[in-house]
Amino acid sequence: MPLDVLPLSDLIKFVPMTRFRLSFLLCFLVLGLQYAAGQSLPYQTLLKGLYDSSFPVVRPEQITDLKSYQVLDAREKQEFQVSHLQTAKWVGHETFSLKSVAELDKNKPVLIYCTVGARSEEIGKTLQKAGFKKVFNLYGGILHWVNEGRPVFANGKPTLQVHTYSKPWSIWLTKGEKVY
Repeated sequence: MPLDVLPLSDLIKFVPMTRFRLSFLLCFLVLGLQYAAGQSLPYQTLLKGLYDSSFPVVRPEQITDLKSYQVLDAREKQEFQVSHLQTAKWVGHETFSLKSVAELDKNKPVLIYCTVGARSEEIGKTLQKAGFKKVFNLYGGILHWVNEGRPVFANGKPTLQVHTYSKPWSIWLTKGEKVY
């Protein structure tokens, strides 16, 4: 009798551990699809917990030309020096001051980022309160940017190094060279 006409109960008896194998295959496919989409489920869950859902985000895959944004890096200076997005201006987090963005056009889009997006969202809200009209947080921060195969720079040249804030946070960087 062909396998496709066997009742399910007979099929399970016919092929030992079929349920286990199917469950394993299903888990493998689901995890594989999550990584193919660029982020693991745990990382997506982390970001969902960190972000204010009312604050606008832009995903790396939505950015076709970084030059259409005023790009701000809200990490600390030593993180920025390791690498940053090509056109980024360092504004920091602990030392942030609106004076550091006084020359920016409040009507042009601002893209702000940090390691994963928490610090940058905080600075982004400050920018909104100061009258900036179009402020966007880079979804997933520099870690997701690099994980998506996007370039980062140091001293005007491409680099693989990425400051991950700390060793525990480095687990979220799947591409590039981890620095902490």
